Amino acid sequence: MKRIFNGKEVLMDDNPIASWLFSNSASAPIWLIFRIYLGVTWLRAGISKVTNEMWVGAESGTALTGFISATLEKASIDEVPSWYALFSEKVVLPNATFFSFIVAWGEVFVGVGLIIGMLTGIAAFFGAFMNISFLLAGAVSINPFMFIVSILLILGWKVAGHYGVDQYLLPKLGTPWALINPSNDDGRLDSLKYFHYVD
Repeated sequence: MKRIFNGKEVLMDDNPIASWLFSNSASAPIWLIFRIYLGVTWLRAGISKVTNEMWVGAESGTALTGFISATLEKASIDEVPSWYALFSEKVVLPNATFFSFIVAWGEVFVGVGLIIGMLTGIAAFFGAFMNISFLLAGAVSINPFMFIVSILLILGWKVAGHYGVDQYLLPKLGTPWALINPSNDDGRLDSLKYFHYVD
């Protein structure tokens, strides 16, 4: 492994496997499989909610109220952390209608973002956040597996959306995939000119 050193900071290269997985577009087909699986799972869950009046509609908040009630029951037998039960009771339950919209449409947007590969790392982050929320509420199901896949997509954010919108969007935002020729770098390698390699 090589290190880039400027006297104050040391920038260490990733090992070859991590570099290939998380920084090389050749690994993009692997991430595409994970993306599509996770995206379809979220999208199906979201669509089932946004088309259900107990989540988004005349009776919005009803389904979430039932879910929180079950969470509070689990908390009474120590299956849910007390702090999360308190948050659910004092914050979520009184605003069940608002949180119903957030959950339902959040699942849809996360699913779409992952499927089309748009801001993949951010979509995966919010997906992982929802997974953690469901797990804390005592809903296991496939949430642990989805959470693990989301974390992997977050780690591979630079290439996970290469076969998708990110291939065109991220360079516009000044993120990866800028092909730099060291002999004609247009100043983009200036940040490395004061570093040197050490073994």
